[in-house]
Amino acid sequence: MKEKFLFFILIPIFNFAQDKPIVDVGGALRYNYLMSSWNSEQKDIGGDFVYDFFRINAEAKYKNVYLNAEYREYSSAFGGGFMKQGWLGYSINEQEDVHLGLTQVPFGIQTYNSHNWFFNLTYYVGLEDDHDLGVKYMNIGNKFEYQLAFFKNSELLDLGGSNEVSTNRYAYDIVGTNKEINQVNGKFVYKTGEKFNHRLGLSAQYGGLYNIETKQTGNHHALALHHEIFYKRWNLKTELISARHNPKNPEGERRDVVRMGAYGFPYDIASDFEMYTAAISYGLPVEIGPISKLTFYNDFGYMDKKATGFKNSAMNVTGVLVTAGDVYIYIDYAAGYNHSWFGGDFTNELGEGNPNLDWEARFNINFGYYFLTDNKSR
Repeated sequence: MKEKFLFFILIPIFNFAQDKPIVDVGGALRYNYLMSSWNSEQKDIGGDFVYDFFRINAEAKYKNVYLNAEYREYSSAFGGGFMKQGWLGYSINEQEDVHLGLTQVPFGIQTYNSHNWFFNLTYYVGLEDDHDLGVKYMNIGNKFEYQLAFFKNSELLDLGGSNEVSTNRYAYDIVGTNKEINQVNGKFVYKTGEKFNHRLGLSAQYGGLYNIETKQTGNHHALALHHEIFYKRWNLKTELISARHNPKNPEGERRDVVRMGAYGFPYDIASDFEMYTAAISYGLPVEIGPISKLTFYNDFGYMDKKATGFKNSAMNVTGVLVTAGDVYIYIDYAAGYNHSWFGGDFTNELGEGNPNLDWEARFNINFGYYFLTDNKSR
């Protein structure tokens, strides 16, 4: 009864606040310590301590219209500065919303299909935490969620169909002579359970691949089944993905790989693949000085490439997230096999691959201070 009384007392205060613009500005500063198994010079000096990024977040709201934007400044070696996201939102009611602009693509487990700083293997093929330019409708109910979206293209830095897509971006997209255009996405999630909270979902996307040399449009599509479960301090994410890319390249140019890129670096991925991921975490509350929580996790991904002779890829990250006030520290041991970011031939490992490679690993500690906003995204 007491709670109901307070609720009715606060209604006019809440409504009054919404009649005035609300603006929140925050951000984060992060650094990395890293040691890589394939880098002998780095091991000779005991690893490197490097700048990760500085970011600014802005959130604003006036009545039912709101804004969310995030700009990141990496080192010039990793693409420099670019937007991660930036969209205008409109709340139709308590359950329905619309986003317009650079917004997250509704595909798979969100916000992340992982718990660690490196993400899962899905991120490196553009199927985790991807952001594109378009419009998205969301309907978030107690039992069901569904999202529908149309994306005109990925983040474009140059206008016109004849310009190649830049690799200076946060999320992985098709780059180079092929461009992602006119993509449609649909996602459905069924929520059930009390002691065990389940989120069972299906995601699909289909879009065009415009080639600036042939001026023809191919296509790409992906389908995913995903399941997330919460039980007490445990979280388990599993995902099955099938993806196909059919570019219209010039005669003589291979079509069994497509060029993808982010952070200023391009590489090839297999055009056709299945992917299987599993990520588990356990959150342990503690009282160790400023440390309030330790989240232990292991995230695994496997890429089954469909082209004959291609070598499959895999990734596994074991680690712990240390929460201490506004400081978040990811301590990760990340290993990859035929993975472009883990030794070997950077350009080809997620594409054709190399049968002579071994597993390579990187020990990484990411130190981040997040201020003002509650957004602790990676």
